[in-house]
Amino acid sequence: MPKSKPSVKKVVLAYSGGLDTSVIVPWLKENYGCEVVCFCANVGQGDEDLTKLEKKAIASGASQLIFHDMREEFAADYLFPMLKSGAVYEHKYLLGTSVARPLIAKHLVDVAHEVGADAIAHGATGKGNDQVRFELTVMALDPRLKIIAPWREWDIRSREDAIAYAAKHNVPVTATVKSIYSRDSNLWHLSHEGGLLEDPWNEPEEAMYQISASPENAPEEGEYVEIEFETGVPVSVNGEKLSPAKLVERLNVIGGAHGIGRVDLVENRLVGMKSHGVYETPGGTILLYAHRELESLVLDHETLSFKQMAAIKYADLTYNGLWFTPLREALDAFVNNTQGPVTGTVRLKLYKGNLLVAGRRSKFSLYREDFATFGQEDVYDQSHAEGFIRLYGLSLKVRALNGLPVSGMDMPKPDYSRFKRD
Repeated sequence: MPKSKPSVKKVVLAYSGGLDTSVIVPWLKENYGCEVVCFCANVGQGDEDLTKLEKKAIASGASQLIFHDMREEFAADYLFPMLKSGAVYEHKYLLGTSVARPLIAKHLVDVAHEVGADAIAHGATGKGNDQVRFELTVMALDPRLKIIAPWREWDIRSREDAIAYAAKHNVPVTATVKSIYSRDSNLWHLSHEGGLLEDPWNEPEEAMYQISASPENAPEEGEYVEIEFETGVPVSVNGEKLSPAKLVERLNVIGGAHGIGRVDLVENRLVGMKSHGVYETPGGTILLYAHRELESLVLDHETLSFKQMAAIKYADLTYNGLWFTPLREALDAFVNNTQGPVTGTVRLKLYKGNLLVAGRRSKFSLYREDFATFGQEDVYDQSHAEGFIRLYGLSLKVRALNGLPVSGMDMPKPDYSRFKRD
């Protein structure tokens, strides 16, 4: 039995101005009989022509277009906390799309409150992760808002279907040749899916990349870059203080020129299927590498070890849309508590897709050359090592004295033959 549609008076739509979201505007009016307010978020995907975008939204049937420039908020309150955590999903993905969705959804809720809407709508498909990220954020921030996901309801299944629907409803869209790739762009990264990438055996074609040079075509001379951190937060590049968003933008340009930050990954989506994606994250890759190097200098073993475990959970929470949760906030509290000494400068050499450490320094450094030498020092008497090793290896010694094998795999197995079957 078909699910009945909820009663909606006014809906705020996450709007990009592309074919899909342009078609969603009249579809919402036709199927829900509601007023549609379009919301466009700038998270660094490129400068929008607001005049053209607003005209297009109104011509599609929207009552108004609201635009928020969120680049600085994105960098300061989302990218940099994630950077400090060290979160990377499945060893490779720096979570560019994942971390942007809760911010966009937060502003969707804010705009809904501002205009008195009782629902929000998004253009995420029913196959991907974004539907979860948008909707969990809305549920966390205002569960009273209704959520409409047209891709889970309508019978539009192709670009041709969408163009036909747009023509029928006089929606102004330009029917251009669509890229074979599905892309998502923001301040942190550019992602590519679909097309040739649907077969993970295929090597990505060079023409696909847009913000990074191939290592083969990168400059023959390496480039040095110095990044200064204060309590885990990057604050300057090559001695120049920059705002969070400007700093990421600067490193995107520098890193992209040297082919830094390309990743090819077969990942596990939250909905259960695998997907093959290619990501370009030049600035983020540089920042993560530099941050790790500084932490290696100033954090003790136990703190660093536990923080690395927490980073895996932080990445999962971000990827799975659980940004606005008590656990993510608790992990931030732990991470921030570790970041006081993560203050200093890291110098990297960028060369043909490679990042090489060229130096690191901090007034909170735990490295002392005089402690690390093999000479007899007051801080470390080498003769003390004998007692430490005896105690550290005591369990191994006891096992050997009892004639037990080192590996549990070599332990005797139960003999089930002596038990009778009924």
